[in-house]
Amino acid sequence: MKISVAKERRPDERRVACSPDTAKRLVGQGHEVVVEAGAGAGAAFPDQAYEAAGARIAADAAAALGAGDIVLKVQRPLRAGEGAFDELALIRRGAVLVGLLQPLQRREDVEAYAKAGIAAFAMELVPRITRAQTMDVLSSQANLAGYKAVLDAADEFGRAMPMMMTAAGTIPPARVLVMGAGVAGLQAIATARRLGAVVSATDVRYAAKEQVESLGASFLAVDLEAMKAMETAGGYAKEMSEDFARRQREHVTEALKKIDIVICTALIPGRKAPVLITRDMVAALRPGSVIVDLAVEQGGNVEGSEFGKTVQSANGVTIIGHANVPSRIAVDASNLYARNLLAFVALLIDKDKTLRIDTADEIVKATLLTRDGAIVHPQLAPAPAAGA
Repeated sequence: MKISVAKERRPDERRVACSPDTAKRLVGQGHEVVVEAGAGAGAAFPDQAYEAAGARIAADAAAALGAGDIVLKVQRPLRAGEGAFDELALIRRGAVLVGLLQPLQRREDVEAYAKAGIAAFAMELVPRITRAQTMDVLSSQANLAGYKAVLDAADEFGRAMPMMMTAAGTIPPARVLVMGAGVAGLQAIATARRLGAVVSATDVRYAAKEQVESLGASFLAVDLEAMKAMETAGGYAKEMSEDFARRQREHVTEALKKIDIVICTALIPGRKAPVLITRDMVAALRPGSVIVDLAVEQGGNVEGSEFGKTVQSANGVTIIGHANVPSRIAVDASNLYARNLLAFVALLIDKDKTLRIDTADEIVKATLLTRDGAIVHPQLAPAPAAGA
């Protein structure tokens, strides 16, 4: 198989879909790997490292994308009018595209993949089952985002994180609240604890309580019984009821009066991010406090956060809304993402090293968007005509 890797051209993206390490493994399996010149530069992977791994360097995107039986991407390919050129048009008909394609938010892109005759796979739809853990890109990237969010907050915060006892007096530890105890939230808790902060966390899922407390943080909850019904079988949070949301906000608002740093991580797959911090809640924080909104790309958990910007509220609270936080730690993010793709691609290649899309496999079926010119994913396929 010919496996192609192109440079990422969307704003704020420094990651790459294949590392020199995974390129070496693919070459060792008998595949040809073609990498566009400069594709790994943002992640500190020079072309020479890919060549040493056995990959071939293509001069430009056309040479890289046009060669591929399988095209590996981080973000969805540019379409006509979105950038300097149309990346999608460079991918040959019948090829396989694998990446973070945002299919639930970008239906028009999915239609374009079908029209182009591409078999497209969305990595964010990998099911959360044991067999798919090595392919779980959302977890690998969220883990790093949670870590980086705490470092970004500490950088903006005008005080030290740990308690310090000095001859001039004692500096109290920073108090950190993590909202949303998924993968990103749990890593944020662990990182803040390592930096010496006093940490608390909140989540709508009851199962999160034990996880939070196992990391040494306290759990803020207004109604533990109501929380038991607010988790899906797949481990995601359900949207909370209006009454629960009101009571939880009141409880958190009171806690915010003693908090220095808030890390917001709550996301609902395929939907706008829930608002966790209202403007009134921001006003409850003390001047100099910091909020990091990791959900800013999906509408934001914080009223007043701005995509790609760091802003200050009227009462002197800094609100960080960095774009594409995993890309801010591009080397490790690329390494983990590339390993996720390496594991996934193995599902698409049979023992004779030829392409085989087996929709009987639950991981393949869950991630396949388009095939043979049609949209095939059940969440996206057109509804049958009435009476059909």
